Amino acid sequence: MFNYRGSTALVTGASKGIGEVFAEHLAARGMNLVLVARSLDALESLAKRLSEKHGVQCVALNADLADPDVGNWTATELARRGIKVDLLVNNAGVGLSGGCLSHERRQKQAEIDVKVQALVCLTWLFGRGMRDRRRGGIINIAANAGSQPLPAMATYAATEAFVLHFSEALSYELAGYGVHVMAACPGPAATRFFPGTATRMSASDQSNSQLVVQKTLDAFDQGKTVVYPTRISVRLGALLPRFVPR
Repeated sequence: MFNYRGSTALVTGASKGIGEVFAEHLAARGMNLVLVARSLDALESLAKRLSEKHGVQCVALNADLADPDVGNWTATELARRGIKVDLLVNNAGVGLSGGCLSHERRQKQAEIDVKVQALVCLTWLFGRGMRDRRRGGIINIAANAGSQPLPAMATYAATEAFVLHFSEALSYELAGYGVHVMAACPGPAATRFFPGTATRMSASDQSNSQLVVQKTLDAFDQGKTVVYPTRISVRLGALLPRFVPR
């Protein structure tokens, strides 16, 4: 069982949606928090609320995860403050809908930078410390979209597939060092993610963010490598491509 109380978690994309819910659940378990996102006002408000409610220390870092230097800047800032990360939650993501060639190149690059480059960079920077201390955890938020090619969200689905495969391989590599790595692959959740795309989904087709996070943390405590914290119908749709021929 991971020792939450008194440890420190870094959560990316923490200003809203699943990232915000992760921060709430981890603070309730007694974890100090490093909250990373572009929305500083929302982060500071969340940090203040969680600190007052749970008596934990919260640091809000205003950072754009599409910036190639964001990983080094984050690590340097935390080292300056004397903060060691015990649990890394790579939650931030960008999803554009529509034909791949219909977007600006910089928009497509941002999808990759946030979900792949920043995720790998933060994992490398903080995972090495966990390995050396022989304890720690990494939760990478992928999506059921990573289970198959997805026209109209081609880059998004490809980045999620990367996160899933990367996490499974890293879990094997770090298992002998006391570091637990897990990929969580939720289906569509009731957050502010989809309003930023052309995709339209009814509330009945989306999972509750609180349940997504609770199921993810339950699976993490059980030592699982991959979890699908979503409705059964969505979970079956994500699992089938892993077992049937292309």
